Amino acid sequence: MASSSSSTIPAAADERDRKRKRAGGEEPETDDVAGRRRQQAPSRWRTRREHEIYSSKLLDALRLVRAGRGPSAAREVRQAADRALAVAARGRSRWSRAVLLLASRSRARAHRVRLSSRAPAPQPQGRRPSTTDAPSSSGSSSSSAPALARKAQELGRLVPGCRKLPFPALLSEASDYIAALEMQVRAMAALAQALASVAPPSPSPS
Repeated sequence: MASSSSSTIPAAADERDRKRKRAGGEEPETDDVAGRRRQQAPSRWRTRREHEIYSSKLLDALRLVRAGRGPSAAREVRQAADRALAVAARGRSRWSRAVLLLASRSRARAHRVRLSSRAPAPQPQGRRPSTTDAPSSSGSSSSSAPALARKAQELGRLVPGCRKLPFPALLSEASDYIAALEMQVRAMAALAQALASVAPPSPSPS
């Protein structure tokens, strides 16, 4: 009887230790922790499920784009594709949150432009830009920086919202962003192929 009670005491203590470790041993979800978690896990952008989710969101976004031609239409399609990609990311990455913030700002700016175009605005009387206003020492600071720091700065400019991230978190965001863009290209290529197969043939010139 004594042996059975003594054997249950270490088991109960081990169970309490495991519960305490599970309750208080989790790291806070910072950018570095999220970056390490994404590096250890396989990229979710290569799964068929994510491809289908993004394709459906891309179709919904393209339906809202006005039909037209020219650079403005191509820009609207590109913005709609990027917004759908950020929505598919569900705000779990910094670049997706930056894309959504930029999209909301551009919509607000376009709304202000439409409101201001209804009334004639006075022409600004500013001086013409001069080439002497450009700073002459812009390249000196970048040339003195190490090569790795310059490449990290350029990478931070390419990935949305990642200009001021530390290098490990920047690499994690960049790898996730590149995988998302690769999935975007595959989805848009499949969509273009599907649309080309159902499009009516163009009339031959007489």
